[in-house]
Amino acid sequence: MVSRDYDFWLLDLDGTLIDIDWSYPRSVFDRVGDRLGRAFTDKEAEILWHGLGGSRNEQLRAWGIDPDDFWPAFHDVEDPQQRARKTYLYEDAEFVADLDCPVGLVTHCQPFLTNPVLDNLDIRDWFDTIICCDEDLGWKPDPAPIELAMQNIGVHGGDGVGVYAGDGASDVGAAWNAGLDAIHVERHGHHRREQCVLGDHRVETFDELWTANPSADD
Repeated sequence: MVSRDYDFWLLDLDGTLIDIDWSYPRSVFDRVGDRLGRAFTDKEAEILWHGLGGSRNEQLRAWGIDPDDFWPAFHDVEDPQQRARKTYLYEDAEFVADLDCPVGLVTHCQPFLTNPVLDNLDIRDWFDTIICCDEDLGWKPDPAPIELAMQNIGVHGGDGVGVYAGDGASDVGAAWNAGLDAIHVERHGHHRREQCVLGDHRVETFDELWTANPSADD
C-alpha cells in the first residue's frame, strides 16, 4: 500500500510530531526528585520522559518508585506554558497539515499540557478530533482511545483503511488492537530504546514513507 492512500490518519503527539528542548524535562525531574527525595539521572529521566523502557509504571516500580507517588508530583511541577515554549515541531511532521482525509490526535499527554502546545505551534486545526487518554478511557495499547477517535471522525473498522503513527511500542499495540495499520517512528534509535519495536511501517522520519513509495504523490 502507498502510505498516503490511507483513508484516515491517527497520530501520537510527543516524540512523534513534536519534541522538546532537554532543559525542560531535566528541570521537571530535578523538582520531582526534590519532592520524592530521590534524584533522577539524565538516563533515567530520558527513559521515563520518552517511554524508552516500555511501560513507565513498570519502570518506576523496577526502580522502587510508587507510580501513585510519582505521577501527582510530576504533573504538579509541570509548567504548561513553559513546556509549550520549549516544544518544537519535527519538520517531517508538517505533512499532516496537507492530508486530505480525516485526521485525529491520540495522546497520553493530558489536556492542560496538550492544549498550550497545540496553540503555541498553531497546529490545532490539523486535527478533526483530539483525544487525551486517561484512567477512565484507558491508556495505549488499550484500543479504546483509538476507537473513540475513529468514532469522532466518523469512521469505523470497516470504513476504509486507517493508520495510527507513534513512537512507542504502546502506539503500535493500540493500532493493531483497534484493527489499524501501525507506523512506528523511531526518533531515538534502537540502541537507546534497547528493544526493537515492530510495525507495518518502521521509519526514523515520516519522509522515509514517501521516498519508499515514490508514486505516493502521483
